[in-house]
Order: sequence, then structure tokens, then C-alpha cells
Amino acid sequence: MSKLANRVALVTGGAQGIGAAIADGLAAAGATVVVGDLYPSPTHESLTLDVSNEESVGAAIAEIVAKHGRLDIIVNNAGIMFEESVADHDRSTWDRMLAINLTGPMLVTKHASAHLAANETGGSIVNVGSIEGDRCNPHHSAYAATKSGVHGLTRATAIDLGPMNIRCNAVAPGWIDTPLNASYVDSHPDREMVIDELAKLHPIGRVGAPSDVADVVVWLAGDESRFVTGQVVTIDGGRTVRPPLPGILS
Repeated sequence: MSKLANRVALVTGGAQGIGAAIADGLAAAGATVVVGDLYPSPTHESLTLDVSNEESVGAAIAEIVAKHGRLDIIVNNAGIMFEESVADHDRSTWDRMLAINLTGPMLVTKHASAHLAANETGGSIVNVGSIEGDRCNPHHSAYAATKSGVHGLTRATAIDLGPMNIRCNAVAPGWIDTPLNASYVDSHPDREMVIDELAKLHPIGRVGAPSDVADVVVWLAGDESRFVTGQVVTIDGGRTVRPPLPGILS
């Protein structure tokens, strides 16, 4: 595949999990991929990036453009998640979640926009949101608030940067089989029962794989989605379109 040949992509938080799958997918489509993360990628060109620090963001983007001569695609994937009731929130943990999950995408977009606009084909930004941007699990108030903010930022960015020939979309993954989620499942006394029950939540009959998200991101990054902007694409195997029923009825 060479759909993204001659294009340079930055994937934040791309050293592992969904971000690593996105980096692999973009590279397979022909893009030159740079992973910006606090940790190095084992398979792609990497640079140290703290998305919550504007100086770090500016320096990373300047380094990419200096080395590769252009920047075409941004995937704002870096994020964190922890569980804490809103009644017990410590201000420092709230601020950290906000800084990484929401302020980070804004800073990367801000510093990348002029470079994206300079390309003959324009640019594409893909933000990684979550189904929790619209719905929420217990003790996820900070996470849900930031992901809802990512969805709003996506729409606002599409409006502001559309005249510069820059598109901005988001993906909203559901339950994806990442190392983080796998460790959560593994901690349960009956792991197989948890896997079975998770699969039953999805009309498609399984949880998602990182590549399921990556394939949609690659499409949004390329020309095949050239008239798509300001959209949040849900990737959840149909989980959120089916209202839950009591166990005795389901």
C-alpha cells in the first residue's frame, strides 16, 4: 500500500497499545511515521515528547519538520486514565488528566497547524477520543470530561482550520484489547467469564483489537476521506447502540 506515500505523520503516545497499532497502520500505508512519546517506540522513529509541556511540543514538531521537510498528519493519541470518584478528586490528579488528555491535543494542533497548511494536499488531524466522551463508567469523571472535551475540540478545530485545508476528525474507541485492559481482565478471579461477558456486550460478538482503531485512523488520515471533517467516528462493535437489559432478560 502507498496511499500515504511521501507524507509525514506524528503519532503522540505511539510507543504502545492503540498508538503503536496506529503507527504501524500509517507506516503500512506508506507514511513516514514519527512517534512522540515519553518512551521510545521499538519499531518506529521516535522523539521524546511531553504533550502537556508547550516547549516540548514546539521543539518536537520543529525537529520533525527540520528532518523531514514537512508534516502532513497528526494523530493525537497520548492519554492517561485513572479511577477516582468526583467526590474524592484531588486537584492535582484532575489537572494532570486535563493537561495530558485535552490540553495536549490542543498544543500539538496549535504548533502543527502552520506546517500542515503549507502542504499541497493540506493536512489531516485525528484525535483519539472515547465512547466515554458521551457515556461514562463509575469513577471516570476526569477521563470522561477530558474525552468529551476532545470531541468538542475536534469540531472546533475543523471549523477553525478548514479554511487552511486542514481536516480534523476523531475516533471514539470502545473496549479495545490493549495491555492496560488485559491486565484489568487478568486481575479478575474468573478471567474467562469476564472475557465472555465482555464479548456479549458487543453485537459483533467480540471486543476490539488495536488494529480496528488503526484502520479507521488511516482512512481518516488519507485522501479517501477528503470530504470528512469535524466528525467523531465510534469504533465499539455496536456496544453503545444496544441499551443494556437485566441479566434475567438478556
